[in-house]
Amino acid sequence: MIAALSVAELLAGYRSGALSPVDVMQAVLAQADARESQLHALCALDADAALAAARASEARWRAGTPLALDGVPVTLKENIAVPGAAYRLGTAATPADAVAGFEAPPAARLREAGAIAWARTTMPDYGMLSSGLSSLYAEPARNPWDTALTPGGSSAGAAAAAAGGYGPLHLGTDIGGSIRLPAGWCGLVGLKPSHGRVPIKPGYAGRVAGPLTRTVADAAAMLAVLAQPDARDPTQLPPGDVAPRPMDVRGLRIGLMLDAGWGDAVQPEVREAITAAARAFEQVGAIVEPLAGFTTRDMADGIDRFWRMRSWLDISALPAAQRERVLPYILDWVAPAAGYDGGTVFHGYSQMQALREAANAACEPFDFVLSPVSPMPAYPARQASPRHDPARPFEHIAFTLPFNMSEQPALAINAGCTAAGLPIGLQIIGRRFDDAGVLALGALWEQWRPAPPPWPFRA
Repeated sequence: MIAALSVAELLAGYRSGALSPVDVMQAVLAQADARESQLHALCALDADAALAAARASEARWRAGTPLALDGVPVTLKENIAVPGAAYRLGTAATPADAVAGFEAPPAARLREAGAIAWARTTMPDYGMLSSGLSSLYAEPARNPWDTALTPGGSSAGAAAAAAGGYGPLHLGTDIGGSIRLPAGWCGLVGLKPSHGRVPIKPGYAGRVAGPLTRTVADAAAMLAVLAQPDARDPTQLPPGDVAPRPMDVRGLRIGLMLDAGWGDAVQPEVREAITAAARAFEQVGAIVEPLAGFTTRDMADGIDRFWRMRSWLDISALPAAQRERVLPYILDWVAPAAGYDGGTVFHGYSQMQALREAANAACEPFDFVLSPVSPMPAYPARQASPRHDPARPFEHIAFTLPFNMSEQPALAINAGCTAAGLPIGLQIIGRRFDDAGVLALGALWEQWRPAPPPWPFRA
């Protein structure tokens, strides 16, 4: 199946002449056409422009002047700005004619590398849910492993497209788990890079862009292109080597965190899979030690309150007719912020730094930390969160949120499946700036883990 080929396979095929970017793009479009009525992964698609870009790529290959990712299909999450493209942030509250007036750095880097950004993927209102539920789209994104369930979010459509076989590369964003949660629930590789590694605009505390792919090698190939400085992001990092390096696991100190300190309890099948992964590293010489949860309820609730205020300010500023179009769950979530005083908001803001310090102190003794991505597998597609409770919206992000605040790289990768066949995500956390390390450890786990089931490319 051409649409399921990896980056390396596509580039080798283009180089040898066995594959054409045009044929590949046609195959990806055909796969999306076959699955989109079930998965609802895409909010925009321009087949004519994609095929024109493929023909231009084919000409570069024939001339011997290809670019780094020339002719490789990629999707962009709807909040990744592209000039002239719809920019509605997943919500019906944004006017129908809203378009981006700038090109976000990740979109620019992929374009400059010759990748074909052929479609844009769905997301929930303002990216504030871990599902694909949205006021903008008639149907939420669905999980290819079980279309009654969510793929996760907020990079919902990106994950559905990746697991559904819509080409190898998909770009998401993450502010509390929005790449890693859908990656974990869809059996994918999802990288939340070190903050600043992939410049982004607009920026925000903890917000990053990163790859959702089916293999570590594809994530690494995408990161190599994305990880270029861009002065429009004041948190940009200088150039650095992000390629996975050969790694000897013997003697590595690895922390195993199975209790985040707050949030939903880890379900037995998830605990068993993550523990088995840790034991596999131990059997080849790593030193695995338990790591107690370090996030407090005060930290989690403070950040929740700060985010509510941030969103309430944005939503309350909308004209009434637009405000009423926001997803009701989101309106219920932000409503309490109308009564917050300055002290409450500042305390919430301060908890981001408190969590950053706690995470860095807890992880410092270890080379890497392993944890679940989430305490449970995927849940029904029409729920905003596992609890579907706006009073407790974030109980499932206890393992992902800390590493947005601490700015450490964190990789989601499949650790196995439940008895019902649903993917379980393993999170690999590294020290800040060690994106290459988490990719390298992920690549080793990819070799050692039990063979996963075939991808659900067909209905």
